[in-house]
Amino acid sequence: MSLDAVLDIAAAVFLVAGALLSLAAGVALLRFPDLLTRMHAAAKPQVLGLLLVLIGCALRLRTGVDITTLVLVGIFQLATAPVAAHMVGRAAYPHDDIRTDLLVTDELAAHLDRIAGARDDEVRA
Repeated sequence: MSLDAVLDIAAAVFLVAGALLSLAAGVALLRFPDLLTRMHAAAKPQVLGLLLVLIGCALRLRTGVDITTLVLVGIFQLATAPVAAHMVGRAAYPHDDIRTDLLVTDELAAHLDRIAGARDDEVRA
């Protein structure tokens, strides 16, 4: 078996695994009960699925310019997906879009209570 055939098989495995992870993330977005669990399902397997697809594409293409572009796409996805998920969670928290009964630790509640108390003191002054 030639090296090209082995690389093509490895590329196919990476592409299928990445596609399945992305599909699982999409199904979880529809099935999970609240925003935080949906956000987790969108951020974690989606990023890993995309990285696997990018690795599969890199194995299949095997040219320097294309692989550089794929690496840049992966880096930007790793840099932006966690930040976007964090900001969506922070924006949705005060609007009761999450189920607090499912939280193990709620560190943001004390912080928001402290901010609300400071605002009330400013209004009174």
